[in-house]
Amino acid sequence: MLERRVNLAGRAATAAIPRVSLGGLRVAVLSIEETANFMIEMAFPARRIGRPLFLTSANGEVLARCSTDPVVKRLFTSSDLINADGQPLVSASRFRTATPLPERVATTDLFDVVARKAAAANLTFYMFGASEEENAQAVANVRKKYPTLKIAGRSHGYLDGEALAAKVDEINALAPDILWLALGVPREQAFVETYSARLSDVGMIKTSGGWFNFLSGSRKRAPQWMQNIGLEWAWRIAQEPRRLFWRYLTTNPRALHLLWKKHP
Repeated sequence: MLERRVNLAGRAATAAIPRVSLGGLRVAVLSIEETANFMIEMAFPARRIGRPLFLTSANGEVLARCSTDPVVKRLFTSSDLINADGQPLVSASRFRTATPLPERVATTDLFDVVARKAAAANLTFYMFGASEEENAQAVANVRKKYPTLKIAGRSHGYLDGEALAAKVDEINALAPDILWLALGVPREQAFVETYSARLSDVGMIKTSGGWFNFLSGSRKRAPQWMQNIGLEWAWRIAQEPRRLFWRYLTTNPRALHLLWKKHP
């Protein structure tokens, strides 16, 4: 009975977060600090809901993909919380909603705030994703920056089949409070759908996209002025034109249309 009351309290806390509809998704009206506080509060065992809480992020590319792929849309709408990881969503919210988003909540900015708070609260991380080299360097950089932060374990993300299932069980046995999952969209969201039931001792999963690549130092973020006006995508194209040019050429116009279109 006590466990059931705790689960209900945790679900109520999640449901109480204000959200607005942007581009077809319900996005949390939270700042970086508020998101970090929510993550820390819900990661404690006493606030868990019987499965890992599932937090993810949306930008223009995600909105475009959700509008054309029902599977991707289902994966995102099954999450417990969606943050706006895209300045265009923040800008559109000021004109399209009664409750504008306070700021962009990029995982690259959120991680540091959560790491500081987790170290102080004695909470643990597990970092899963990217290549072995990138993952190892990312974790080494985190340990150097936050020496008191407890990292329960780490693994590259190039696993499948029985090796992936075994790794999932290993992660669950370590019972990290927050699992940072950097597999890219929509692979990381599909991972949650497939393996969430086997991660009952994990407090929370936060999808992280390509964050480990930045954390390792192999890629650099756009200048702040480009981030502020929503042009980080242009910086990324300049860094990886062959991989990203066509992607953004096809998703950016659709995302802008979705952001300015009325949704039920």
